[in-house]
Amino acid sequence: MMTALTRDDLFSLEDYARLRSDFRQKVMEHKRPRRLPLGEHATLYFEDRLTMQYQVQEMLRAERIFEAEGIDEELQAYNPLIPDGTNLKATFMLEYPDAEERRAALARLVGVEDRIWMQVEGYDRVWAIADEDMDRETEEKTSSVHFMRFEFTEEMIAALKNGAALAAGSDHPNLSVMVSPLADGTRDSLVADLG
Repeated sequence: MMTALTRDDLFSLEDYARLRSDFRQKVMEHKRPRRLPLGEHATLYFEDRLTMQYQVQEMLRAERIFEAEGIDEELQAYNPLIPDGTNLKATFMLEYPDAEERRAALARLVGVEDRIWMQVEGYDRVWAIADEDMDRETEEKTSSVHFMRFEFTEEMIAALKNGAALAAGSDHPNLSVMVSPLADGTRDSLVADLG
């Protein structure tokens, strides 16, 4: 089980400036198998303790935050995206470089965040629990970023630990896609978050 990040897990701004290049390279390599495209414009980016440490470090750097209160606020914002052993957590992004195309797509994809699923071989689909921190959609459009949690039963986790395949997809009418099975590198990286 992954534990929450604390101030003790973070580099000072000075140390991070010195270590940033190597740390960033390590994180980018770690993230590669944790990126799961669902079609051309939709992607699940699975988060864990290392990806959240990187996110916090980058926010502290960008905002020049070095006081305890500010650091604690960043930790409170990002710790909920660390899996707790029974789930996978992901940032779901709808990425359209062109603003007009993005606006039209977000209008067509209202509700997509509730139609994303994962499935352990031999079990029912696990539907995303999306945006627990705040609503990110309106009746007219969805957001381009959603935060998701996929909760697995003990039996599903045991099956995955014993080699069961893992699939993911969307059954939204305007984003109908299935990735099955997930590539071994992706599957293995995600299964390490469980149990």
